[in-house]
Amino acid sequence: MLIELGHFALALALLVALAQGTLPMLGAARGNAAWMAMAEPAALTQFVLCGFAFASLMHAYIVSDFSVLGVAENSHTAKPLLYKISGVWGNHEGSMVLWITVLSLFGAAVAAFGTNLPRTLKARTLAVQGLIGVGFIAFILFASNPFVRLNPAPAQGNGLNPLLQDPGLAFHPPMLYLGYVGFSVAFSFAVAALLEGRVDAAWARWVRPWTLAAWTCLTLGIGLGSWWAYYELGWGGWWYWDPVENASFIPWLTGTALLHSAIVVERREALKSWTILLAIITFSLSLLGTFLVRSGILTSVHAFAADPARGVFVLMLLAVAIGGSLTLYAVKAPAMDGGGVFAPISREGGLLINNLLLTTAAATVLLGTLYPLIADALEMGKISVGSPYFNAVFVPLMTPLIILAGIGPLLAWKRADLNGALQRLKIAGGLAIVVLIATWLMNGGDALNLAAGGGMALAAWLAVATITEWISRVQGTAGLSWERMINLPRSAYGMTLAHLGMAVLIVGVTGASAWKAERIESLKPGEYIEIAGYRVTFENAQEVPGPNYRAIEGRYTVSRDGVTITTLNPEKRTYTQPPQQTTEAAIYTTGISDLYAVIGDMDGAEGAFVTRLFYEPFVPCLWYGVLLMGFGGLVSLSDRRHRLGAARRAAVLNLVPAE
Repeated sequence: MLIELGHFALALALLVALAQGTLPMLGAARGNAAWMAMAEPAALTQFVLCGFAFASLMHAYIVSDFSVLGVAENSHTAKPLLYKISGVWGNHEGSMVLWITVLSLFGAAVAAFGTNLPRTLKARTLAVQGLIGVGFIAFILFASNPFVRLNPAPAQGNGLNPLLQDPGLAFHPPMLYLGYVGFSVAFSFAVAALLEGRVDAAWARWVRPWTLAAWTCLTLGIGLGSWWAYYELGWGGWWYWDPVENASFIPWLTGTALLHSAIVVERREALKSWTILLAIITFSLSLLGTFLVRSGILTSVHAFAADPARGVFVLMLLAVAIGGSLTLYAVKAPAMDGGGVFAPISREGGLLINNLLLTTAAATVLLGTLYPLIADALEMGKISVGSPYFNAVFVPLMTPLIILAGIGPLLAWKRADLNGALQRLKIAGGLAIVVLIATWLMNGGDALNLAAGGGMALAAWLAVATITEWISRVQGTAGLSWERMINLPRSAYGMTLAHLGMAVLIVGVTGASAWKAERIESLKPGEYIEIAGYRVTFENAQEVPGPNYRAIEGRYTVSRDGVTITTLNPEKRTYTQPPQQTTEAAIYTTGISDLYAVIGDMDGAEGAFVTRLFYEPFVPCLWYGVLLMGFGGLVSLSDRRHRLGAARRAAVLNLVPAE
């Protein structure tokens, strides 16, 4: 009965979303206060209904109600509770219910916390959120119904893909959805601003916290996914330029550009039209990622094998949302006031270059992701675009971006003294050169290590430049001032932490790419492998039971200079339902580097097992960097100015006639 109530609640949510998407929009156009006032209760009601539908579906998974088709196909009574819950979004239908629940959550948040928004802007913003909800709730009800019953109900379910039965994958999708679905608010604000015909500093102040919240969640979500791929898949890597990985990374790049561009609008009322376009593009890329993952056209461990008809439905939604918003932009943007003028050498100029580099990087990754699909559709043959392409085009774009990230915050608004900023960065530049030369010479002095030295030099540059900028903010006449530290806006601290996080991340990327070591051998009990100064001795392997699997667990003793350090116990698991094998790596970390062990198949009759060992230098810095960036976003989001938004603006249009 509860599952039918959830289905009914979702159908009601469609009607509420339809009312939310039409009446407030018409009310704003006609000046009808009563119709505009419907937006807030409609958004809150839609969230309650979507939340109830999601909760009823989750209940079916928790109690193993196999009369529900999705539960029978993706759950099992022997699964631990955490994976019964995560099974809700471990499949196509359930993940879409999570999608619209997150969408309605953001709409309800705007309704509840946007108390200082002008009523027409708020009504139009919530109306656009409602129209997005109409499209995706209709998609669920008519093409991806998660509430379908089975009659008769099977006695047992098929179980969840074992690769998804992991804490990293339990939390990764919700965090990811909070990220790129969260960009829907920036999109809705952009469309509402185009309809109103005005973008100003107040608009940017309202948009920034929502963009920042989405960016923070997406950063942490991508980091969780990368961490899961690192320790769960047993391949010793953390990023593969997988098409589905790219689907979330591309909007992260444009979202980062949007975050910086909105600052220019807020501070100088410049780049208005560009910022609107970025808001539209960022959410459009999130929708494109949804299409790629759910259309069935991609093959990936992350992708859902969906009916192509669903892909057509999502493609139609993309055409309406993206095509409609870009058409509106083409009509309205030329009449928008261009805003403040600034010199090329200025904070605004630096942020503009930042935007161009980020969007170009996003375009190159998008091209590499879609090109094989386009080539296949045009019968040009099967073409694979892998790491060599992405590394060749992405790294050259990121290098000037990192250099600029160190200089930009020291530039003044409107017009700046570049020589003065560079003078303050002499220590950062000198240290970067020292790090480059030292890293190159200490690791053999060849071309590969020159590139690695360049990566470490960039990290040193960004870290020291960021600290230099922070010191310049808090330094008084007598040195560092505690009063200035206390009074420094949290958004400034957030920027400092995020940029430091990026520097730490670069250290991890460089080390993992340049100095990784790998050994694969068949070991009998008592035999060992030496790698990176460690001696790893295979002791034995035994079968161990699990809640819904059995496993072969290896025991490896790790020693260094004759001193035993730790014992590693990697597993090779065989799940019963569904029948599938997975690897569970064992990792010993020093906090700076990892020793990574994987046990493979038995090799011969003498108790030998294939063993893969990886030495992963600086990989932990990847996770430190992501956490620092995410924490920086949260600190910035806690800034009082973001919580209060902007003062109510005058109801005067800021339009100039189109020439």
